[in-house]
Amino acid sequence: MSQVEQQQTAEQVILSRHSVRQYQRDVVIPDAELNEILELAVSAPSSWNLQHWRFLVIREQANKDRLLPIASNQQQVSDASAVVVVLGDLQANLTAPIVFEKATPEVRDTMLGQINGAYANNPTVARDEAIRNASLAAMQLMLAARAKGYDTVPMGGYNPAALIQEFNIPERYIPVMLLPIGKAASPARATERLPLSDVVIHESF
Repeated sequence: MSQVEQQQTAEQVILSRHSVRQYQRDVVIPDAELNEILELAVSAPSSWNLQHWRFLVIREQANKDRLLPIASNQQQVSDASAVVVVLGDLQANLTAPIVFEKATPEVRDTMLGQINGAYANNPTVARDEAIRNASLAAMQLMLAARAKGYDTVPMGGYNPAALIQEFNIPERYIPVMLLPIGKAASPARATERLPLSDVVIHESF
């Protein structure tokens, strides 16, 4: 495939992704295909390469139905093939020794010093980085799903406390969003976008 063809394919994936809220019920995503989507998602960038995301994948119908009242009875949670609960790691700094295990001692010591210093000295770093980097992975997951022919919708309308309790989510992880994945039961409605002149500021305000 030529570079132009690859670019066109990337553009098609991005522009064809729309939020879908009605899904064909009982569509099963093969394990291998779901794993491919998740593998693509975890190739997202992250601060210090700490990979702050964790994915709680809910596929069993009984568990999706447990999630339904937590998500204000939004039917896509029950009907989609899977719901990925995107979590952010509030203690991602603890993974740094593993991430930099193969680095030279000088690089490892420098990076661990930066990371531990940032987490120790700024109380907002853990939460900010967890949400920021998990969101990068979530966007990549949505595009990967679209490239494989599946639809998604990012959801913020749920009860985080109830989600944590119902699914035994450890305190280390913060819910960032819900991501139903499946096949659309009806076409998504394309939404309008503000013109670039409204959202792009060059050099300075």
